[in-house]
Amino acid sequence: MIIAAASDHAGFPLKSFLVQSLTEAGHQVLDLGTHDTRSVHYPDFAHSLCRRILSGECGSGILVCNSGIGMSIAANRHPGIRAALCLNTTMAAFSRRHNNANVLVLAGGFTAPFHAREILEAFLSGEFEGGRHGKRLELLEKGCGLD
Repeated sequence: MIIAAASDHAGFPLKSFLVQSLTEAGHQVLDLGTHDTRSVHYPDFAHSLCRRILSGECGSGILVCNSGIGMSIAANRHPGIRAALCLNTTMAAFSRRHNNANVLVLAGGFTAPFHAREILEAFLSGEFEGGRHGKRLELLEKGCGLD
């Protein structure tokens, strides 16, 4: 499985660290940029990553911006993308087990590299439980409402 990674300028240092960590661990990584700290627009990078996942080219992705909020909003605009902003390993594990998240979003301005690596490991090792959670995902995909 190919893991896509993308960031804006604020997330570049953390994204670079994670790409290197993943590569050293033997994962195949597609680094979609940005490749330095010059100011860029995060939606461009989020949309690029989501298109790669939805096309099947990549199995999952990592997005990093300063707070993680902008990347989360941009990614979750794509039907079929379930991007989870995770601040700890428990959130990452639950995002996979209960929500079958396919994109991990990290806050580069608030997450130390060693902690981000632990969060990423929890995300990648998690497996979807299905069951009642599967029904909830169906409802999300349908765009259900209570009205």
